[in-house]
Amino acid sequence: MFHRNNLLRRGLIFGLAFCFSLMTQATWAAVTSSQFNLGGFLNSASPASFDLTALVSYAATHPGSQKNVTLSNGDVYTGVSLSAFLGSYLKTDPTVPKNDILRDYVVATGTDGYKAVFSLAEMNASFGNHNDIIAYKLNGANLTGSGFARIVAPDDVKAGRWVSNLASLQVGHIDYTPAAGGVSAQFSVNGQVANALTYDLTSLAAALPAHTVTVNTPPLTGASFTGVSLWDLLNLSGIVTNPAIKNDILGKYVVATGSDGYQAIFALGELSPNFGNISVLVAYADGAGNSLGNKGFAELVVPGDEVKGGRYIANLTSLTVISAVPLPGSVMFMISGLAALGFGSRRKTA
Repeated sequence: MFHRNNLLRRGLIFGLAFCFSLMTQATWAAVTSSQFNLGGFLNSASPASFDLTALVSYAATHPGSQKNVTLSNGDVYTGVSLSAFLGSYLKTDPTVPKNDILRDYVVATGTDGYKAVFSLAEMNASFGNHNDIIAYKLNGANLTGSGFARIVAPDDVKAGRWVSNLASLQVGHIDYTPAAGGVSAQFSVNGQVANALTYDLTSLAAALPAHTVTVNTPPLTGASFTGVSLWDLLNLSGIVTNPAIKNDILGKYVVATGSDGYQAIFALGELSPNFGNISVLVAYADGAGNSLGNKGFAELVVPGDEVKGGRYIANLTSLTVISAVPLPGSVMFMISGLAALGFGSRRKTA
């Protein structure tokens, strides 16, 4: 069985860094960014930073990476695909037997410390397929008032994950721990929640109103499932957030784990009705009310995922909520880069 303590230890490390992040957000004001740092789970060829010239050059030398996002008011943002950009430098974990990218996420941070998490799977064409971009032009002109680059997430209901004055992109990865597998009979909701809870078939079915969904994408087109909303289930345990931090929910993700150690990350911003608003079901029966058989008593179902059903987690054993903030070393690297921009001279006064 998957060692939940690994995730909890990671959560503790992130918690310590979280305190550091609170200090930085409370102390610094936003400045206009002229570069962003790139770090984390990346290969040795990845550059340490990008400015406007480098970002435009990337688009020119990587065919298909340049993307446009047209807003309802007619404004057009131009930039590079966040998925393609990170994919150019992403490290591969040789220990993961399948769908390594499902364990990856990125933390986008602005010069004021505002941050948002994206799972790499939510942007990947084989899974969520969202057109999130690193924008550097608006209506054909360089950006003004939001730094040289900003994250634009066009599918979000609210623009909470549009990170202005982009200062840092830090890629994270959760380690793979092989497990024995087998048919699951219960799973836990744990991590950064007020009340860790354990569910079996009876308690899951009684926890929330049932929903039935029909999948309209391959490879399960036409299949129906009955279960409860993943977002609502996490909220039953009380996701721990800091009210002093704007949209703190956007700095967190949940790791869904199966009995064989197979895992997928979902950014809470992807799940939240205020932002990504995707539908993910914790299914406990098919559409006709029959059990899921060798998939265990519960399976994550993601009806909107394209092409592959990689984020369908059978034999669910845990849902772990984690704060995704840059590790201390990465934070210090980000600070050093911003200090070069005169960041330290723009501190808030009490």
